Amino acid sequence: MGRYRGPVVKLSRREGVNLAETEKVQKFLDRRPRPPGQHGARRSKTSDYGVRLREKQKLARLYGVNEKQFRNLFEEASNVPGVTGTVFLQLLESRLDNVVFRMGIASTRRQARQFVGHGHIFVNGKRVDIASYRVKAGDEISVAERSKAIGFIQENLELAKKRKGSPWLSLDAEAGKGQFLRLPAREDLALPINENFIIEYYSR
Repeated sequence: MGRYRGPVVKLSRREGVNLAETEKVQKFLDRRPRPPGQHGARRSKTSDYGVRLREKQKLARLYGVNEKQFRNLFEEASNVPGVTGTVFLQLLESRLDNVVFRMGIASTRRQARQFVGHGHIFVNGKRVDIASYRVKAGDEISVAERSKAIGFIQENLELAKKRKGSPWLSLDAEAGKGQFLRLPAREDLALPINENFIIEYYSR
């Protein structure tokens, strides 16, 4: 099945969290917090399996990763020394599309994926057009020189100047570039996720 391209508000209402991490979607959720559909107000009791499935779906949709990629990342995290849940989140956070979003070059992960796919983003001076590219500590992420005139990118960088950035990233909004300083610690990530449920889901 291909990547979901429908309204993110619908998915956010289904999962009960702001999947886009934007103020606009949060306003929709505040107004209509129930799941979509005629019977959205009714919530039947969810089984233990269902709770774990929903948590897995929630995280995959938050990062915009399909099931195959998601499972492969989980298996990779399971084979790395450390806390599996934290390593898994770090792998998701180090995807290039997510880094572009976190830096503020893009306003959403969807937009970040589009910027990367259209060749607007460079890593260490080289164009990278693969959204799942793994960024490493010390890598420099920059906007292509010709792309700095794009209205959306200019607006995003102006807004980024006023926002508090992520502590594991740096951004020079004027220059349109930043750096991936380190992998985020679990306490850096204010995610509405219980990653232990996801580990249990895949371990069943």
